[in-house]
Amino acid sequence: MQIPFTKMAGAGNDFIIVDARRHQLAPLTRQWPAISRSLCDRHTGIGADGLLVLEMSRRANVKMRVFNSDGSEAEMCGNGARCVARYIAQGARGASVSIETRAGVVEATVRGDEVAMRMMDPTGLRLGLSLDVGGRTVRLLGFVNTGVPHAVVPVERIDSIDVNRIGRALRYHRTFAPRGSNVNFVQADTKRMNRLRVRTYERGAEEETMACGTGVAASAVLYALQREGRGRGNGVLSGRRASCRHRMEVETRSGDVLTVAFTVAGEGCSRRVSDVVLRGSAARIFDGTVGWSLKREG
Repeated sequence: MQIPFTKMAGAGNDFIIVDARRHQLAPLTRQWPAISRSLCDRHTGIGADGLLVLEMSRRANVKMRVFNSDGSEAEMCGNGARCVARYIAQGARGASVSIETRAGVVEATVRGDEVAMRMMDPTGLRLGLSLDVGGRTVRLLGFVNTGVPHAVVPVERIDSIDVNRIGRALRYHRTFAPRGSNVNFVQADTKRMNRLRVRTYERGAEEETMACGTGVAASAVLYALQREGRGRGNGVLSGRRASCRHRMEVETRSGDVLTVAFTVAGEGCSRRVSDVVLRGSAARIFDGTVGWSLKREG
């Protein structure tokens, strides 16, 4: 069976997009995990961080299913959703696209190759965690779910961190059981207050990737909340609650820079993060067709 696909990338994250709305691919419904493992392989397949399958949606313009390179299905993918938004926009100068995911509906605005995606509000916020990893205490900025779960670790020299080794240990830590967590390592820019560098160990890929959109958002949010806790926020009064609009620049391992804007309301433990917008470029790499035998095991 022939599977038409489009290869796209956002900030170094690369994806294989299969539009099941436009092609008769129903016989493959149960085989997407196996197809993802095969096609995402960088030696014997097309090579990608994940497979994005587009289906019809009653809630949005399109439904996006996210299959990691290990075949597991994820709730959401930030850079993947930005790529899908640009794919749907088909080169329009200005277009709005809504995308249904397992984590909820996200909305994006596409202008040329730039995509600004409004994400769902973060949940499960936990600040200032300290975890024992192999007899060593690792201090985290915290944990937050920005569509998928993320732990964020501050470091002084991000280039010297063994992301795969430490990331793997934290990804499977009992604190994040049973589903585990993505792990981000962040270094603050000493010259620019609102800029970070980040490297991410991704659950499902089970290794460091060139970028992670939800990880970039999580890192920006947790860093800003920690900074506010040190009294460096610039909150303004909104009714009886303090509110603050933040804008962070985050450089990924690929060298691409994404911006994250969000609002923090309230004080102390009652702080709430909302209106998260992830912005950056997305590129269409190439189109193709790949064969798949229906006799292969799913």
